Amino acid sequence: MSKSEEALALHLRAHKLEAVREYRFGAMACGGIGPGVRARLGAAGLKDWRADFALVDAKILIEVEGGGWTGGRHTRGAGFEEDLNKYDAAQRLGWTVYRASPAMVLSGAAIKTILILLKLRGMGQ
Repeated sequence: MSKSEEALALHLRAHKLEAVREYRFGAMACGGIGPGVRARLGAAGLKDWRADFALVDAKILIEVEGGGWTGGRHTRGAGFEEDLNKYDAAQRLGWTVYRASPAMVLSGAAIKTILILLKLRGMGQ
C-alpha cells in the first residue's frame, strides 16, 4: 500500500467508514470470488478489476492515482486505456468512481469529497 493509500485508510477509519481494500468489483458483480470466477467473468464480459477502496453499501469505488508523477503504467497508453475501461465497467455496474491524487488525499480534500458523496446518497454523517 502506498503512503497516500495508507493516509486515506486512516482518514476513512477516523470517520468510521468501513472501506474494503482491493475490492474485486468485477468478480463480485458476477457471483463473487471462488471456483468458476474466471468463467463467470468471461461470460459477463468483465475482468477481475480491483479498486483501491470500496464503500460497498454506498457503491463508491475510490482510486488513489499515484502514477502521474512517476511515468507509471497508468499514465502510458495501454495502461491508461485499461483504466478507462475499468472505470467505464464500474459505472455501468452502478458504481460511482472517485479518483484522487496523493496530494488530494494528504491535504484532506479527498476525504471531504468522499463525505460529500456519501451525504448526497443520504448516507452521510
